[in-house]
Amino acid sequence: MNKKVFSKTQIKALEKNSNVVRVSKHSITYHPEFKIKAVQDNLNGKAPTIIFIDGGFDLEVIGKDLPRKRIYNWRKIYDRYGELGLQTDIRGRVKVDKSLKKDLSTEEKN
Repeated sequence: MNKKVFSKTQIKALEKNSNVVRVSKHSITYHPEFKIKAVQDNLNGKAPTIIFIDGGFDLEVIGKDLPRKRIYNWRKIYDRYGELGLQTDIRGRVKVDKSLKKDLSTEEKN
């Protein structure tokens, strides 16, 4: 996988954006209000690239395909959990089906 790596200069520039909470070499954590507004704008017909450009992001730095990917993921979260889902950073957490947590009999395990 060809993962984007941000330079120190790019990180500093991204950190100045009010729609960013924090930046690492490999990821950007967006402000929850930006994510909510971005999804609502997209639902109203605004293109992902325009949303990110209006949000002060340089597509040459973050990547031209990133806005579409982020909006797609945020919309899935928004559709399932609403605004609250976008206010919580759930990256890296394992999702476990609750039915798998209960004690299963030997027959059920097989």
